[in-house]
Amino acid sequence: MPELPEVEVVRRGLERWVSGRIVADVQVLHPRAVRRHIAGGEDFGARLKGHRVGLVQRRGKYLWLPLADSASAVLAHLGMSGQLLVQPQDAADEKHLRIRVRFADDLGTELRFVDQRTFGGLSLHETSPDGLPDVIAHIARDPLDPLFDDDAFHEALRRRRTTVKRALLDQSLISGVGNIYADETLWHARLHYERPTTGFTRPRTAELLGHVRDVMNAALAVGGTSFDSLYVNVNGESGYFSRELNVYGRSDQACNRCGTRIRRAPFMNRSSYFCPKCQPIPKSSGGRFPR
Repeated sequence: MPELPEVEVVRRGLERWVSGRIVADVQVLHPRAVRRHIAGGEDFGARLKGHRVGLVQRRGKYLWLPLADSASAVLAHLGMSGQLLVQPQDAADEKHLRIRVRFADDLGTELRFVDQRTFGGLSLHETSPDGLPDVIAHIARDPLDPLFDDDAFHEALRRRRTTVKRALLDQSLISGVGNIYADETLWHARLHYERPTTGFTRPRTAELLGHVRDVMNAALAVGGTSFDSLYVNVNGESGYFSRELNVYGRSDQACNRCGTRIRRAPFMNRSSYFCPKCQPIPKSSGGRFPR
C-alpha cells in the first residue's frame, strides 16, 4: 500500500498537471472503480462535469481533488495497485484503465485511473469546514503537516498504552506512516517494535518524530518506494527509495549499522523487520525473538 511519500509524489504531480482545469467529460469503464460512490458511475461523472479542480490535497495516505466551485471533493483510494496518470489524449489505453477524465482545454492531456487489482477507486464526498472529505475527518494530521502538534502526539502516545509500532500505524494518532516507514523509522531510532509507549519521555518522543520526518523526507526526495510497477507517479515513473531501505524486506541480510543479521517477525497480519542488536527486544515481551 502506498504511504505518505508515495501519495505526496502523486499529489504534487496532480497539482502541476490537473489543478485549475475544468472537467469536460468522465468515463467510468469499470463499476468497481466507483463502488464507494453509491449513486454509481453515471452520477459520478455527471456531478464532476463542468467543475474546476481545485488545489489537490493530501492528509497522510489520503489524497483528494477538491472541486473549487463546490463544497465537495473527489477522494482517491489507491488501494494496492491504483495509479493516477496524466496521459496524452491519444495515448493507447492501459490494460487496466478504469476511469478517464477529460478536460475543457487544449492541453492535450487527460487524467486516468488505472487499477490492476480493482481494490482502489474514486468517490465524491461533501467536505467539512476545513476542507476534508467527510469520510476522513477522523484522520490525524501527518508528521510533515506544519500544524502537526508534537506535544499533543506525545501525550496521546503515553495515554494509548500500546506499543510503538502499533502507535505509528494508528492513523487516528499520526497519519501517513505504514509498515515500510514504521520499520525504517524504528531502525533509525534503535527501538524495537514492541517497545511500550507508556514510558516514553518527551525527548524520546521528539527523537522518534524526528526520525519519522527524516525517513519520509528522504523517501520523498527519490520519489517514494516502488517494489514493482504498480506504484508510479503521474508520469508512470517508479520511486527509488527501495534501494535505500535499511531493514524492510532485508531479512537475513547484514544490518547496515552493526552487521547483525536482520530478522523478520509476524506482526498484525504482516511482517516487522528489525536488527536484534540495534533494536533489542524489551523485557515486557519476554526477551525472546518471535518465531
